[in-house]
Amino acid sequence: MSTLLFDVPGPRARRRHQILSVVTVVVVTAFLGLVVWRFASTGQFDYELWEVFVTPAYIEIILEGLYYTLLAAVMAIAGALMFGMLFGIGKLSDHAWVRWPCWAIVEFFRAVPLFILITYLWALYRFQIELLAPLVIGLILYNGSVLAETFRAGINAVPKGQVEAAYALGMRKSAVMRIVQLPQAIKIMTPAIISQCIVALKDTSLGYIIVAPGLTYAGRQIWREFDNHLQVALVLGAIYIILNLCLEQLGRFAQRRLTESRTVQGDAGADDATLAVR
Repeated sequence: MSTLLFDVPGPRARRRHQILSVVTVVVVTAFLGLVVWRFASTGQFDYELWEVFVTPAYIEIILEGLYYTLLAAVMAIAGALMFGMLFGIGKLSDHAWVRWPCWAIVEFFRAVPLFILITYLWALYRFQIELLAPLVIGLILYNGSVLAETFRAGINAVPKGQVEAAYALGMRKSAVMRIVQLPQAIKIMTPAIISQCIVALKDTSLGYIIVAPGLTYAGRQIWREFDNHLQVALVLGAIYIILNLCLEQLGRFAQRRLTESRTVQGDAGADDATLAVR
């Protein structure tokens, strides 16, 4: 028996897979043990290096940094989604005076490294520190440009037959885009949107280069005082992982609700059609 992707492994293949699985577990366990031993031998588990993370005053600093990180991420994601939708639709415009400027803006900000973009925007603010604006604007321009391509691809992925049917009913292009193409495109590209939102959240860490308030700025304050770079990196990394997992679950929940709502609407429409025939 076989599946569409691969043949079902036989006895020898299953035995080989089991051996490889055991070897992999042993290697990973040995590597983790080596890391723990190295940390212990170099004094990385000393209480003095970790005490800061149970000290109320420094916990407050980390929580304040977390607040500014979430604030920057929310503003950046919301702005990038609006930017991406507008410029993604603009690249599909029939008017060249709309299509070509949108194409140029999207391609430019996709090509410029985010590090350089944020630094340049910070320079425009005359090197004022502790500002979220350069970071948020840079994240919006970069991630919005990537999302513009995502929106364009998602809209083009909608079956042409549905678009042609909408035009046959006498709908204008703006109505077809709003009612037919865009809702289905959002459903298609939800995983890509979630992935890019996670990227935007992680990129808030670049606020460190312009001393913008956030988790990395809070970490900078702590490790400059306690000289515990590794411990701060591990704690901040764990916080970012938790935030990314929460954002991923939120996106999956939204995708499920969107799919279920459309399924219910489709079933209701089919029932109405059946009753009308009867």
